[in-house]
Amino acid sequence: MQNKNIKIAILVTLLVFAAVTAFVVINNNNANKDTVHSDQPSIEGQPTMGNVDAPVQVVEFGDFKCPACKRWGEEVYPQLVEDYIDNDKASFSYINVLFHGEESILASLAAESVFKADPDSYWAFHKKVFDEQPSVSHDGAWVTVEKMLEVAEATTNMDLQQLESELQEETMMEELNTDMALVEKFEVALTPSIMVNGTMLEDPFDYDAIKALIDEALEDE
Repeated sequence: MQNKNIKIAILVTLLVFAAVTAFVVINNNNANKDTVHSDQPSIEGQPTMGNVDAPVQVVEFGDFKCPACKRWGEEVYPQLVEDYIDNDKASFSYINVLFHGEESILASLAAESVFKADPDSYWAFHKKVFDEQPSVSHDGAWVTVEKMLEVAEATTNMDLQQLESELQEETMMEELNTDMALVEKFEVALTPSIMVNGTMLEDPFDYDAIKALIDEALEDE
């Protein structure tokens, strides 16, 4: 019952954020402006690539159902990893956003289960889920329990019966609730949203802007 109540709360939050997003898009008079927060998201318990103690923390707020997130993962993420993550100059963390409702929840529950049971396989699972996102009609019902089990079988060593049970019981809902609290705290209205040491970029696809923020932070060390 507690998990169900949390799920209802998440869905209500989604509706609120949908309204906020529409308001922001219509009323945003600060185009091309990054947003600087006084702090940055806690990455404790979050999937993180690279050195967690690196001087620069890059965080993606993403949604497995979001086509822009898939495109960011294909166009921007590989260069970021090559330039800064593989050499431990920065860390990269992923926080679930659930703007697309039930399917976003299901994919995120599956990812959290994989991260808990087989963390070394998380990023392979993560990438494969986005690879499975259709390039056409992505809003169709493509995230299913069967699809998540198929992706897990191809990318992880996780027991599939365990994963199916955890999906049915929504075992990892508390982790999603934690993520949505961060979404609310940092006023995430669009996906993907990219933060570099507390600065939310106005354009997540502007790699030069991402690079400039990282380089500036590294120079200050």
